[in-house]
Amino acid sequence: MTAPVFVVDAVPTGPEFVLDGPEGRHAVSVKRLRPGEDVVLTDGCGRWTEGMVKAAEGKDRLVVAELHEVHEEPEPTPRITVVQALPKGDRGELAVETMTETGVDEIVPWSAARCITQWKGERGLKSLAKWRATAREAGKQSRRVRFPHITDPMTTKQVAAFLTTADFAAVLHEDRSHPSEPLATAELPASGSIVLVVGPEGGVSPEELAAFADAGAGAYRLGRSVLRTSTAGTAATALLLGRTGRWS
Repeated sequence: MTAPVFVVDAVPTGPEFVLDGPEGRHAVSVKRLRPGEDVVLTDGCGRWTEGMVKAAEGKDRLVVAELHEVHEEPEPTPRITVVQALPKGDRGELAVETMTETGVDEIVPWSAARCITQWKGERGLKSLAKWRATAREAGKQSRRVRFPHITDPMTTKQVAAFLTTADFAAVLHEDRSHPSEPLATAELPASGSIVLVVGPEGGVSPEELAAFADAGAGAYRLGRSVLRTSTAGTAATALLLGRTGRWS
């Protein structure tokens, strides 16, 4: 089992570092770390270092010593972004959590035409904050040191413009009246960026499909079964990580 991961504002260079606040409380009171145990400290942006617990003080102070050199994990390639239509209820956080654990690099919240949920005003800001907090916690849980970036929400027009920047863009779409190719056999770039669009439970509208096609995104399917919007992005990310060699 790899060492538990904790997030810091700046990765320390030693010789000692005190982890306090919410992260310190989690380490001391929840994880109940003890002297001699290893930990990883990261900024969540690829920089990280290892250390060993020297002492646990009170309920929220962990003294970390024997800090190693600071490492920088390179940006993965090809970079995988999922444009996720807003699911209803807490299924959005579920989608973010599982995609983060799987290895997605970026998630774009998308207000699709057929989304039941729409992020507006203060409620929208709170929902975005929940997605970002979920990505952070799932990144720690899965021992990542480079957490996925959760962008601001995008409209269909903004998503279409974003798709034009990708080296490979795909819309996950299953409809007998609209031909689609299997994602498992699509020609993928060896580097650059891959962007996947996951529609809402009601599906991607014909107008959205047309806009995305004009932006260079073809329609692709995962398999014979139709996945929910909260699981399709995770399944597609796993497929691409295997096919591109990032899981090799």
